[in-house]
Amino acid sequence: MDFFLALARGFTSGDAIWMWAILAAQIVSMAIIIERVVALFINRKVNQKTLSKSLADDIRAGNLDKALRRSQQIGKTEPLGVVASAGIQAAIDMGGKEEIQLKMDEVLLEETSRVEKRIGFLAMFANVATLLGLLGTITGLIHSFAGISNANAAQKATILSQGISLAMNTTAYGLIVAVPALIMYAVLQNRASRLSDDLNKAALNLFIQLGFHYTPVSDKKQK
Repeated sequence: MDFFLALARGFTSGDAIWMWAILAAQIVSMAIIIERVVALFINRKVNQKTLSKSLADDIRAGNLDKALRRSQQIGKTEPLGVVASAGIQAAIDMGGKEEIQLKMDEVLLEETSRVEKRIGFLAMFANVATLLGLLGTITGLIHSFAGISNANAAQKATILSQGISLAMNTTAYGLIVAVPALIMYAVLQNRASRLSDDLNKAALNLFIQLGFHYTPVSDKKQK
């Protein structure tokens, strides 16, 4: 309890600007964490490879129109549907394997960037909070030593100890903000990698099916 009271006093000290700056970094990092947790753990599942099986069945059967409709329906909630729609539409338009791959890669890159967006800012805010804490401590110590220059001998020890205590609060608060941000950065980065790998494998499976069955499907369309 005394520790938190000391942190609270840091917001009213002469060097409170550093505490408020760290608080701003904490608020932004917490907002990113909450938004990314909802986006990656609640709204997204590691199930893209499973979803690709039904589309692959339609592609093998040559039912590209049905596969396109199914992928567009899936695309309302799952990224695989958007990627598959681009590849299937290219196959329907007789674009060739290269165009199918390019269309799918284009959408796949966009979907992957959506998974990873803003996660990198957590590491930045963790470093910023730590550096602001150190900067606040240094400036606080400078002010403390400057303050005792005109004080009498009896007051010097008290003024110095109080000044050092307040100055160290900024470092402590900076670390309090930085540690959870770094932990969540690692957790979210790992989750993003799993989701991206799942989507890439599912997209590759569909591309293989489209590439392997492209010639007979084209013949059927021409007939």
